[in-house]
Amino acid sequence: MTKFKIALVALALAASSPAFAFANDGTSPIIGAWRMTALQVTDTAGSRTVIPYSGQVIFSQGGTLSVQAMNPDAAAQPTPYTANGYEAYYGPVEIDEARKTFSITVQSSLVRNLIGQKMERKFKVSADQLVITPADQKEGWRVTYERF
Repeated sequence: MTKFKIALVALALAASSPAFAFANDGTSPIIGAWRMTALQVTDTAGSRTVIPYSGQVIFSQGGTLSVQAMNPDAAAQPTPYTANGYEAYYGPVEIDEARKTFSITVQSSLVRNLIGQKMERKFKVSADQLVITPADQKEGWRVTYERF
């Protein structure tokens, strides 16, 4: 009887877990945990600034993305992605390895205006380095990570 109950629980858990959201077979090199090493912002005049953010991004094998980042400046102004210098959001992610893009549909966020939005990003993985940029280059930022 106990083995039967365990099998039922395992079956229920397998049925309720999220489906893979990858355009390939789920073995994308972007999968894993990454530590932020640099955030570059380019203004409308083309001037680049490196902001000493810290943070991480995690692409799970189960098809979710989690982002956390912090500006060390306690007086940092809010942005479309941050509140009090902090950025945090989570949601299902679709990775298109052929196009080197991913899209997250924000399910939970510190900045509530992001909830429900679908955001597309470009990525490049080289060895243990990940670079993420917006699909719309007018947003003017670039984040570099290293694999944990």
